[in-house]
This record gives sequence, structure tokens and C-alpha cells, in this order.
Amino acid sequence: MLTLNDIKNASQVLKEVIHRTDLIYAPNLVPGAELYLKPENLQLTGSFKVRGSYYKISQLSPAEKAKGVIACSAGNHAQGVALSAQKNGISSLICLPEGAPISKVEATRAYGAEICLVKGVYDDAYQRALQLKEERGLTFVHPFDDEQVIAGQGTIGLELLEQLPDVDTVIVPIGGGGLISGVLFAMKTLNPKVKIYGVQASGAPSMLNSVLHGKIERLQSVSTIADGIAVKEPGEHTFDICRHYLDGIVTVTDDEISTAILTLMEKQKLVAEGAGAVAVAAALFGKIPVEGHKTICLVSGGNIDVNILSRVINRGLQTTGRSCVLTIELLDKPGQLRAVTSIVAEMGANILSVYHERSGSSIEVNGCFLRLALETRNYEHIEVIKKTLSEAGFSLIKS
Repeated sequence: MLTLNDIKNASQVLKEVIHRTDLIYAPNLVPGAELYLKPENLQLTGSFKVRGSYYKISQLSPAEKAKGVIACSAGNHAQGVALSAQKNGISSLICLPEGAPISKVEATRAYGAEICLVKGVYDDAYQRALQLKEERGLTFVHPFDDEQVIAGQGTIGLELLEQLPDVDTVIVPIGGGGLISGVLFAMKTLNPKVKIYGVQASGAPSMLNSVLHGKIERLQSVSTIADGIAVKEPGEHTFDICRHYLDGIVTVTDDEISTAILTLMEKQKLVAEGAGAVAVAAALFGKIPVEGHKTICLVSGGNIDVNILSRVINRGLQTTGRSCVLTIELLDKPGQLRAVTSIVAEMGANILSVYHERSGSSIEVNGCFLRLALETRNYEHIEVIKKTLSEAGFSLIKS
């Protein structure tokens, strides 16, 4: 049984290993909310995961350490286990889904781990890791459903109460549930009045479904840019803690997650991965009541694949009305393009690209299409531009 003493012991063990990440006051994120960020994206390995993995490995017997450890992960737990094993002077074998971001795979390898890529998602890597555990006699370090791992993650809860004793609300990402279980147990034990909410990606609501139906349920598939929380099935320990202590679970879409990543970069100069940004997304889009409350959003990780970062930023810009594409049907005669671009310029938008098409079965013989990609201020700005173009006699094609 997990106890508060376990979490306090973990805090002592981790004191010389991890960063004690500071709270960042972020009043400009949500109007009317006293919002703080717990930036575990600035933790060693770029994620909170090193807390649980290091504490677990530190508690192994000499015989277990001699044989080495094995783990499975979408990326962050992999790096945590690899670094923890390295610091303890033992070997590690990490199974990752083959779709894991290359940056996370290579970072794990850089910490000295042996890598095994597995076809499928996290759960497929998990099954392969269990096979290799038996074959090689290794100790399995579970990414979330292990009481010592949960105790390590729970050290964040102790820090939050020390850093902001009168906190009202805490918002935490949920994948398999190890992080939120540790935070829940620590904070609810010490201060039951604190409201703690979990956030999942709408494409991977495994804990939400399980808590709603009162039993552990497995998803057939998961689909989200938040690969760190794309888990088909929660753990037994984590499910039990969540259903007893959690004040609520909400979901956020990929568009909302992209907006949160963009907002954190622009307003707080913080880089968060998809899983790390879901708590902020829930606050930004009003999924959880934060106005008038001292609220902490846990930014759990920052290991975003740079190859998809630009796509995520573009999604965030589109979601908030910061960019748009307009398609306009024109008569193919001199001055039409100049007239359109003049209106756009007068409205204060910036033209990013222009595509002019004269051919196509849907176009009149003397007609053409003009497609403009614009940089705009917000949705209201887009509507003003559309209205002005329409009043000038230009026909906009709905996309």
C-alpha cells in the first residue's frame, strides 16, 4: 500500500538527483485566474518521469541491480529510466513504439540504454518488454502502475504544497495515471480541500472512460499529438487512486493542445510537448473552473519532436484565428489581384502566399480562383476582411 511516508522518503532520495522546479506565475494566460505553472519540462531529461524511475531503481536490491532493468515507453519514461540506470551504474533495455519521436529515441540511446523498437503503440511495446523481462531476468520498471514509481511522481505534490500552501486547484495530465496518482495521494492526504483535476487527450480517454464506468477499460485505439499520454489502458493502482481522490477528468482536442503549446511559447517562453501542454489547454479553453482560484497547471514535459513543431504551431495559429486561407472567385481581367490585395492591406492583414488558378472544370471560361494565405489578428479580424471583400463585389468560396 502506498503511504505518505513512501513519498516523503522518495523526496529525500531524489533531493540530490533532480531539479526542484520553481512555480512560474502566469497571470496573462487566463484572464481572472491566479495561474501558476509547474515546469517539469525543465526537469532532467525534459520530463517529470525521472522522479519515479530513479526512486524505483534506487530501491532495487544489489542482485536486481546486477541483472539490469527493462522498461517500455513512448519516450519520456525511457529517458528517465536510462538516466536513472546510468546514475546507478546498471544496464537498461528500453522498448519503444517505432513511431516514437526520433529525438526521444536518440536521447534515450545517449543515456546509455539498449533500444528495442516495437511495431505499434505504447501497449505493444509493453507486451514486448514483458517478454524480454522473462527471457533475460531483468527488473521491469513500469511507467506508471508501480507504487514506488507513483511515490517518486508524488514528490511533485509535496513541492506544490510547499511552494503554494494555499493553492485551490491543480490541473494534471493523465496518460496511464502515474503522475496524477502520486500528486493526488500526496496533496489530498495533506490537504483534502485542494481540488485536483486530470486532463486527457480526446483521442485517448482511457482513464476518463474507466472512472466513468467504474472499471478499467481498454481503448481499441488512440490518436493524438500528445504521444506521451496516448495510453490505451490505465493501471490498477492508478485507477484505484484516481476513482477515490480525483475531483474530475476533462479532455482536450489536438487543436486545443496545439494552441496551448503556441501560447506557452509566445507568452511564457516555455517549450512544452503535447502531453505537457494539456493542463494549460484545459485552463485556456474553460474546461476547468479557474477564475478566482489559485490554480497550478503542471507542464509535465518538453520533449516535442522539432520536426512536427512547425505543424503544431500552424494548427495553433489557425485555431486562434491568427492565420487563415481565403479562396476568392474572380473575373480574369487586369486589376483584380491588385484590388483584392489592396483591401487585405487596408484591413491590416499580412499576405503569406498567393496562388492564382485559371484552369479547372468548376471555373467559368473568363474566371479564375485566387487563394490567399493570411496572417491575421483573430477570428473577428478574419470576418471583417471577408465582409469588406464581399461588399467590394468579390465572391468568397467557402472552404
